Amino acid sequence: MEANLEQQTPKRNSFKPPSYFKKLQDHSELIAALAAGILIVTGWLVGQSDMLAWPVFALAYVVGGYYKAKEGIHETIKEKHLNVELLMIIAALGAALIGHWGEGAMLILIFAVSGTLESYTMDRTSKELSSLMSLQPQTARLITANSEQRVSIESVCIDDRIRIKPGERIPCDGVIEGGQTSVNEAAITGESAPITKQGNDSVLAGTINLDGMAVIRVTKTHSETLFSKILTLVQDAQEEQAPTQRFIDRFEKHYVNIVLIAVALMMVLPPFAIGWGWEETLYRAMILLVVASPCAVVASSTPAVLSAISYGARQGILFKGGYYLESMSHLKAVAFDKTGTLTAGEPKVETSIWASNANQLQVMAAVGAIEYQSTHPLATAITDFIVRETGIHDLPDVEWIRNVPGYGVEGKVGADTYKIGNADFMDESMVNQFVTAYQIDHGGEEITVFVEKNDQIVGYLGLKDHIRPEAKKAIERMHRLGIYTIMITGDNERTARTIAEEAGVSNYISGCLPDQKVDVIKDIQNQYGKTAMIGDGINDTPALATASIGIGMGSGTDAALETADIVLVKNKLEKVALSMSLARRLNKIVKQNLVFASSVIVLLILSNFVQFLDMTAGVIGHEGSTILVILNSLRMLRG
Repeated sequence: MEANLEQQTPKRNSFKPPSYFKKLQDHSELIAALAAGILIVTGWLVGQSDMLAWPVFALAYVVGGYYKAKEGIHETIKEKHLNVELLMIIAALGAALIGHWGEGAMLILIFAVSGTLESYTMDRTSKELSSLMSLQPQTARLITANSEQRVSIESVCIDDRIRIKPGERIPCDGVIEGGQTSVNEAAITGESAPITKQGNDSVLAGTINLDGMAVIRVTKTHSETLFSKILTLVQDAQEEQAPTQRFIDRFEKHYVNIVLIAVALMMVLPPFAIGWGWEETLYRAMILLVVASPCAVVASSTPAVLSAISYGARQGILFKGGYYLESMSHLKAVAFDKTGTLTAGEPKVETSIWASNANQLQVMAAVGAIEYQSTHPLATAITDFIVRETGIHDLPDVEWIRNVPGYGVEGKVGADTYKIGNADFMDESMVNQFVTAYQIDHGGEEITVFVEKNDQIVGYLGLKDHIRPEAKKAIERMHRLGIYTIMITGDNERTARTIAEEAGVSNYISGCLPDQKVDVIKDIQNQYGKTAMIGDGINDTPALATASIGIGMGSGTDAALETADIVLVKNKLEKVALSMSLARRLNKIVKQNLVFASSVIVLLILSNFVQFLDMTAGVIGHEGSTILVILNSLRMLRG
């Protein structure tokens, strides 16, 4: 009976504030600014009585200036130097001390409004990250020996099996082990059309299982998925400062001290030097403190950079920091890897020739088994071709395997040793004999792969890859921007020339091994200046690291994505030219902001010295310029 009563007794829930409280907290700065405005209007209405007005203005100081004062004090303690926020608070207090309560309160109000607008900008730039994070499921349906249970995605391990029902988002990267379904990968790859997934097909976290029940074997932990890496890239990019931002930060530290020294001198010298009265001197000193403060200069870069990073994220361009975004505007050359970058990276076997004295089925099975161990696009194409042609699904065991970057792979199956790779990987005389005997045009447009068994060439495979549909237009757009383009590939001369002509690059280099790509990148940089390298494979990572800016394709290897400074999530080459245009527009807007902000400061300072400016006009001019600078920066949200 007690048990039943206990079950029927409702459990006490912890108090959760209503949603409108959360909304009030989110907009607390704006509410404080509005409240300060109402108090200032009230103060003016009762302005005929100073005894009634100044307490109202004082309350406006507290309400409107709280957040900025708190921010300024915190930053001063943390950074060990004064900042713009404290300058404004000091100026407002100085105005109050000489009896200008209303003008000081107006300064506080407009400063609070500009701060609210800047906070709004920061919120907008983090919106894309928040929307991305909402795509990540927090739990997975884990299949165990005897049951199925919901668990946190952090507790899911590699090789665990999870079930995905129709309409659910896939929580982890993995491969289909059971069932068949269609998956919408638009959020990650940009591919709008659903993709059919079945046995051994890979799936990505954050994508949507549309219509079928599927069992997935997990291949990456939560922190290692492509989705998680995208989130990390965006978060890091928002924290990484651009060169202009760093310069302005250094400038602010010294400039604030200069302003304080100038104000101190102005509070003392004018009565003796130019005959001003002490009241006028203190009044002009407070105006100088207001108008000389670099608020608009400080706001010239950061909102614009963060807005541009946010826009880039929406377009599938992930910048790892403002530095790389700004640097894109200075690029003079772009180098492309071929396979998987300029081309689709999905070559197909077009030609296959096998020696008449070889056991063709046995050789093909061995080649398929060795290539199955590799993730290289050529290896995948060869394995698919052999399985399709022979119908063999149970490939033989491979005793050992060794990859030789730039050449091919070798391994042992049973008692036989095989080498699979390009002509340079084989004995030249044997290659010539086989080519002559079977009349092979191995210098043509095909990617040539020879098969050697026990020091005897027994087969030839010719594969073809095709350029990405958007590659030609993307390169044409780069040329219009004045960019020199070059393709770097390990393929033979004729294959490289065919792809280069089809894509329309300025130049190409064939037969280039991974370590040689580094030397090529250095040569290009010496000749043209800042150079970007675009690649997707492990063999591209040295060149990506050497280039001024490394750009990784979103479908590339983990090593390439980690090395790259910019990632094209949707694998769209036209986004490279877009990022250059975005960077140039960003630099233009930042320069506009800096010139405008500096000009306003100079004009206001000069107006103050000739006694043309009063406190109200100085506040409106100074803080108004800050608001205009921020609004101009917000244009970057539209690209």
